[in-house]
Amino acid sequence: MKAAIIGVTGYTGLELVRLICKHPVLELGTLHSHGQHTKNSAELYPHLNDLVEKTIIGYTPEQVMAENDIVFFATPAGVTKEEAVPFVAANFPVIDLSGDLRLKDGATYQKWYKKTPADAKLLKKAQYCLPELMDKKPGNLISNPGCYATAAILTAMPLVKANLIEATPLIFDGKSGLTGAGKTLSDSSHFVTCAENMTMYKLNEHQHIPEIISVLQQFDKSLTNIHFTTSLIPVKRGIMMTLYAQIKKGVTENEIYAAYTASYNHRAFVRMQPLGQLPQLRQVVGTNFCDIGLGLNVETGILTVVGVIDNLVKGASGQALQNFNLWAQLDEDTGLRDVPMFP
Repeated sequence: MKAAIIGVTGYTGLELVRLICKHPVLELGTLHSHGQHTKNSAELYPHLNDLVEKTIIGYTPEQVMAENDIVFFATPAGVTKEEAVPFVAANFPVIDLSGDLRLKDGATYQKWYKKTPADAKLLKKAQYCLPELMDKKPGNLISNPGCYATAAILTAMPLVKANLIEATPLIFDGKSGLTGAGKTLSDSSHFVTCAENMTMYKLNEHQHIPEIISVLQQFDKSLTNIHFTTSLIPVKRGIMMTLYAQIKKGVTENEIYAAYTASYNHRAFVRMQPLGQLPQLRQVVGTNFCDIGLGLNVETGILTVVGVIDNLVKGASGQALQNFNLWAQLDEDTGLRDVPMFP
């Protein structure tokens, strides 16, 4: 099958190129960019020399549908809600990596993304697909989860599902590499700002907050708020998500661990660390894995859970291909079972 990529010159678009090149079922179709079309992909990105040498072009929906079998939108928020409409009308398969279709309520999207929401009919058709929560083939309009949201939901879901925590808000502390900020230059991503430094941003305002809440509410309707912080750390890739939760009285560490293994033992990309061991960021870089470890303070009843992902793979492009695999009814790890880059 041929896959078109719209927004190929961004980090997630380039990661899709890398991953599709080794997928046994997908191959690269047409490549598109709103700002850098007419250029050769290897001219813009020398690491693609002798591997991918395609002209990046502008597009019309009709052309994309005529020359491809599926389209990935690797675009910023605000694009897919407009440009996916003709594809959806033709029932052409779309996987959206932006945040445009993740929130079913348009007013919530407008509040957190500061943009006009997608049409209600488009939102109704879109299916939010975190693969670890999927039990059947998704439809033709897939909304890929956000990177922070992926790490937070996978880190917290077994706790909420098994009703092991008190009603106090879950506390999430997310730390991300600089690629999570995208390619647009800003003071926060300037080398002088980020090197040998750590900065917190979007305190109580991050757009993934309502996404996390809406998914966790599938398991506990009373969970209406979380405390969520995000920081930039001086690495290129990766998210380390640390969750702090008050455990219900009498719940043991072994019971907690059993809840996690019950949720994830049958999933291809969530790897539980042995009790007493917490994951490091570098053990997932370049892969679609989410590694999780935990520890309970028996004196305070506070549980610490650490989840790590590569924000460009499991947090974006790898998860998009995992969703493609589910849509195509392939094994979910098809083309994605990579050994992490180490050191």
